[in-house]
Amino acid sequence: MDLTGIFTIGGKPGLQKLVAKSPNGVIVESLIDGKRFNAYSSYKISSLEDISIYCENEDVPLSEVLVKIAENNQFKEISVPEKGDLFSAITSYVPIDQERVYESDVKKLFTWYNLLVKNGILTSTESTKETADEAENPKEKEEENKDIKAKA
Repeated sequence: MDLTGIFTIGGKPGLQKLVAKSPNGVIVESLIDGKRFNAYSSYKISSLEDISIYCENEDVPLSEVLVKIAENNQFKEISVPEKGDLFSAITSYVPIDQERVYESDVKKLFTWYNLLVKNGILTSTESTKETADEAENPKEKEEENKDIKAKA
């Protein structure tokens, strides 16, 4: 799943999709209502690709967590759990570090998941494509290594 063009902007609700670059920043479109606005370079902009979640053993990229949630829910929208049930809901997908992750972050994660599914960004075809790509890459690397060894 490619999340490079999907952003979260501090002070703005939901997620935004990159539309174009402007001299003072970027033009983004809200995934909530489709409105476009200029996100200036002074805004706190984070790409979803750069975000990871604290887990018990290591930090896990947000894209991996979203794919796990999607696969367990057949890539359909889910209801956001109540405040007291957020940690138990997320730990059914990944073992998060509950000391470093806030409930508000987990709620935001489920809200983002629903936005991505609703807008067709998180789909089952992308997941199977990534799995196929990962399966092909090791073979290509092995062949490249054989060629290098043969030349040497």
